Amino acid sequence: MKEKVTRVISEFNSELKLQGFKAFQIENDSNDTRTYSRKDFYKICLTTGKSKIHYSDKTFEQEGTVLFFGNPHIPYSWETISTVYVGYTILFSEEFFKNSERSESLQQSSFFKIGGTPVLKITEEQRRFLNTIFQKMMAEQESDYVFKDELIRNYISLIIHESLKMEPSEQYDHNRNAASRLSSVFLELLERQFPVETASNPLTLKTAQHYAQHLNVHTNYLNRAVKEVTGKSTTNHITERIITEAKALLQHTDWSISEIAYALGYEYPTYFNNFFKKATGTNPKSFRAAEV
Repeated sequence: MKEKVTRVISEFNSELKLQGFKAFQIENDSNDTRTYSRKDFYKICLTTGKSKIHYSDKTFEQEGTVLFFGNPHIPYSWETISTVYVGYTILFSEEFFKNSERSESLQQSSFFKIGGTPVLKITEEQRRFLNTIFQKMMAEQESDYVFKDELIRNYISLIIHESLKMEPSEQYDHNRNAASRLSSVFLELLERQFPVETASNPLTLKTAQHYAQHLNVHTNYLNRAVKEVTGKSTTNHITERIITEAKALLQHTDWSISEIAYALGYEYPTYFNNFFKKATGTNPKSFRAAEV
């Protein structure tokens, strides 16, 4: 059974990465909502039920029908409170949606950007209209129409534009203070960079500056907030997490030291060796040999 589930998940991910788009219906807590890599895909989800959505530094508690916008660069999690919930989900990559003006508007949309409001409360009339759009996308992805990708992109744009005309939900609770919120977002974003699944897709966020830029805050402000809340610097958190990943790759893969170095964002193995030895007191080769 476990092998079958693993195979289904693998096939789902392979299909999604190949096509850059997937639409499916949610029924009785469908596993499809948890089998894709959030690092790569935007998500728009129309659901009816009771749920709690943790998104960046906000928590949204919703009952009824909501429309949710998930950004792969912002940490989020979803708690389903209802025993049954229904609706539709679409997943799409930036590459799939990319189209000069459209790509830019997607990044700047109030629903997808950091600090935006990703949850909309939907009326019954709006639900029926949006249901039709999601159903059209599901049907189109199975069709042989030569321009179906462009048509699906138009449907996505229609959902975004229709949503811009709706009032955003403001039913959320802030964390204790600004430093706490920022630290929480940083730590979640840090964790989302892992595990490193392939050497061909190297780690890109490696420094406090990288994370500060990604979170649209000054590096000093991020450092102060993280130090105040956790007692450790931003750099210490990043170093510890990269070292943990490096040890796992050395122990549990047959990747070469050079491949591991590149996967963790080091262009030259020497840089990785120096980093690893400074943090652990031994070099990667010795560590791997000792663990065999």
